[in-house]
Amino acid sequence: MHQNYYFLRQLSEQLRSRLVGMEVVTCFSQNKDELVIGFTEGERELYVRASLTAHFSSLSFPSEFKRAKANTINLFGELLGQTVQDVVQHLNERSFYLRLSDGYTLLFKLFGNRSNIVLFQGDEPLKLFHKKFGADLELNPLQMDRPIRQNFEAFAAAEGNIKKVYPTFGDLPALYLEQQGYSQLTPEDKWELVQTMLELLEAPAAYYLIRLDGKLRLSLLQLGEVLQVYDNPIEALNGFTRSYLSETGFERIFEQTQQQLRKKQRATQAILEQTEARLHELRHGRSYSQIADIIMANLTNIPPRATEVELYDFYTDRQRKFKLKANETPQKQAERLYRKAKKQHVEISQLEERQERKLEEAIVLDDALHALEEAKTYKALKLYLKEHAHLLTTKQQAQQEAPFRLFETEGYKILVGKSAQNNDLLTQRHTYKEDIWLHAKDVSGSHVVIKHQAGKTVPATVLEKAAQLAAYYSKRKSDSLCPVLYTPKKWVRKPKGAPAGAVVVEREQVMLVKPENPFERKV
Repeated sequence: MHQNYYFLRQLSEQLRSRLVGMEVVTCFSQNKDELVIGFTEGERELYVRASLTAHFSSLSFPSEFKRAKANTINLFGELLGQTVQDVVQHLNERSFYLRLSDGYTLLFKLFGNRSNIVLFQGDEPLKLFHKKFGADLELNPLQMDRPIRQNFEAFAAAEGNIKKVYPTFGDLPALYLEQQGYSQLTPEDKWELVQTMLELLEAPAAYYLIRLDGKLRLSLLQLGEVLQVYDNPIEALNGFTRSYLSETGFERIFEQTQQQLRKKQRATQAILEQTEARLHELRHGRSYSQIADIIMANLTNIPPRATEVELYDFYTDRQRKFKLKANETPQKQAERLYRKAKKQHVEISQLEERQERKLEEAIVLDDALHALEEAKTYKALKLYLKEHAHLLTTKQQAQQEAPFRLFETEGYKILVGKSAQNNDLLTQRHTYKEDIWLHAKDVSGSHVVIKHQAGKTVPATVLEKAAQLAAYYSKRKSDSLCPVLYTPKKWVRKPKGAPAGAVVVEREQVMLVKPENPFERKV
């Protein structure tokens, strides 16, 4: 009933006592479906936070609100400096408006998943919060009352059909009537029962947070399992919104986020498999340059205008058949194959770059899913969504955010930080306690991580290559030998207030290696 007419009547009455005389000092949004309006009068502060999503819409009223330093936008700037003169509830409608100075009116239309906030000046609509509901510009807050004849004669004419006379009741009052045996009563007794319930709705003794059929609800009537009792509508709505988002909202957002990440993970893996298959085909198939080499080595053995010839393949030490073009000399065909080989080399280079990007993306997504499992509360989930917003938008942004270089050997992934800030991101966000962490000893350089594989010990050859990378991407790059420390990530910690990239390492071991990138192609 948090958007029921009878509850909104109580809410708007309390808002009138709180807001009249207060001045609008801020109006902004820091989430797509949320609008925050701040009011002050002397030392008093009150915020109205409207969360108007497609799945859940509600108002809440924090006594203080810390605005984020980034990703916020000012809205409805015309309201700033205006004073609230009245709060008016529409008759038989799920809406109310604030009447402000300078002729401004702010309409709160609370129609379930079509809820919106609209600013007017005089009779002219100025702005919508949700622009997708363009028809709301045609509303007139001064003409939204809905008079309904609600006397016994109208009730009798409706033959007890409560919805025709009281369409504002909603499902909870209807359930309450049924629990009182409404359908078994005479018309006169039905009318009396309705009037008794109306007294409860219009002057509720309390406001109840209940669980009914497994769902959290806010009610003016005692139904289902009563979880919490409030004595005023603002506190009741605050409590309900907080509980709903912590419980129902958390589950829905968690599942949606998980599904979105897994969908991206599947798409990334599919592209990675296609790329790896094509690379295998190009690397292990007969290359154009080899065929051209064989043709050039056997020019004297190829008859003029031949379309097929058997030649000695010195790459495999056997005779092989080759198809030729009758209207093209063997030299020309070899030249054409060499050109194709050059293009093939470019394709391999491009595929390798794509493979590296997709491997990076796969690790980012895997780590994001792992981190999501750790978000156990709505507050933790909100922080998670803020930190991982780049993954929940476009693939291009996700790739750009990958905070490491990526190498792969013997089935193990090795991650190398790109800068001091990215070292922090790599170690704090993309590394888990069993991963092996490496760093050149006593000098600045990249953090290097070998991703752990359950049930396996990192081979010495993999550890050595990772250590070479740690030495290569450090201030000891030009040394002949470099000491590199390594330890499981669980023995690496970031002191509070430490500069970017700085960590404390415990229980480390040290190995000496030659600083080099073992994955660079030797020319």
